[in-house]
Amino acid sequence: MRKLYVVVFLITLQMTAQKEDGEQLRAIYDAALVEGKSYGWLNHLSNQIGGRLSGSVQAQQAVDYTKAQLDSLGLDRVWLQPVMVPKWVRGTPEFAYIETSPGVTSNVPICALGGSVATGGRGIKAQVIEVSGIEELEALGKEKISGKIVFFNRPMEATLINTFEAYSGCVDQRYSGAAEASKYEALGVIVRSMTLSQDDYPHTGSMGYGDVPVQERIPAAAISTNGADFLSTTLKLNPELNFFFKLNCKQLDDVESFNVIGEIKGSTHPEEIMVVGGHLDSWDLGDGAHDDGAGCVQSMEVLRLLKETGYRPKRTIRVVLFMNEENGLRGGNKYAEVAQSKNEKHVFALESDSGGFTPRGFSFDCSEANLKKAQGWSELFEPYNVHWFKKGFAGADIGPLKNETMVMAGLRPDSQRYFDHHHAENDTFEHVNRRELELGAASMASLMYLFDKYGF
Repeated sequence: MRKLYVVVFLITLQMTAQKEDGEQLRAIYDAALVEGKSYGWLNHLSNQIGGRLSGSVQAQQAVDYTKAQLDSLGLDRVWLQPVMVPKWVRGTPEFAYIETSPGVTSNVPICALGGSVATGGRGIKAQVIEVSGIEELEALGKEKISGKIVFFNRPMEATLINTFEAYSGCVDQRYSGAAEASKYEALGVIVRSMTLSQDDYPHTGSMGYGDVPVQERIPAAAISTNGADFLSTTLKLNPELNFFFKLNCKQLDDVESFNVIGEIKGSTHPEEIMVVGGHLDSWDLGDGAHDDGAGCVQSMEVLRLLKETGYRPKRTIRVVLFMNEENGLRGGNKYAEVAQSKNEKHVFALESDSGGFTPRGFSFDCSEANLKKAQGWSELFEPYNVHWFKKGFAGADIGPLKNETMVMAGLRPDSQRYFDHHHAENDTFEHVNRRELELGAASMASLMYLFDKYGF
């Protein structure tokens, strides 16, 4: 009989806890949807500041603005963490055309890839050799590539439902294409934009030269998907055509910037730190609304929502707005370096860097036990249609913090529209839906609450 009483007591406790958790999540979602601050913060970042390329005036303005907003929330501590970041500038707008015969040209939309060298004042004009990937270069050899422009035209795989998987499948040509093509004495590279959309927006992104000597580096540009298809079709009709492009970018010396950090001190385990964050820098073509202004304001909102609903966390909850994710990951590395030097104990890290679209769930990089713990809360999220709780990549900026015991998580919004805007001119505020953004912030705050309450 005593065992029966114990079982009934435990079931009653569990039901009471589930009821309390359900009520807390409801309070969080209500506060986000009725009086949320994230959309207003994003409006300022996007429309008053704009694109926030590392080392730029706009990046510093974003640092000043977000610190001021965190100061206004009444957190226990807000500070700036210095970090040296690269300063690459695009210069005057790029220009390109296809020349099918002398004097017969068609302009096509391009943009320099981040970190590219310039073409020189006169630009580059040469014949084009089209490839579908880096692996084709070796087969073609220097004889067929030397003195030409290599055109990487492998598209994202449309049959993959997870668009991040499709992106991963072809982004190597953007990042390493120039370094590899330079080995065969190519004059430059043109890369198909990383998007499933058919449009006239070239999508920039980081690229690297590896150990290629400075004097041997060649310029690299992205071409829009419509432009890529036009170039490919025209090449089939006229393999002898010329392509002209002119880039005016430049790599300057590193400059000082900052990670922006705010925290609520834990009430019972202040030494255990839970991080939520996104990256404050963006590319310069749009205003970085989805990538990653959305993640930054959602992360700020997490701390506001916990305070607004009266929840006092057991552990220290810290928001970190990382600088320089796009072209260096300096902010993420610096944060982890400082944390290690101070022997800080990080137990959880959550990142939002997949756009401000409708939240579908979370990916987890953690032990099976912690994954099952998180999956056990999925019923609490079902009323909000947030139900995807699976193993997967958590985030680039929190990656350097990873250890064997930490729980790493990433917000996973619906991904179908993300790469329509990613690194392009149309990554702008009007393409962010307020309700979707706020639902994401509430979902993140709810996950932070549950892990803080129940531990690891």
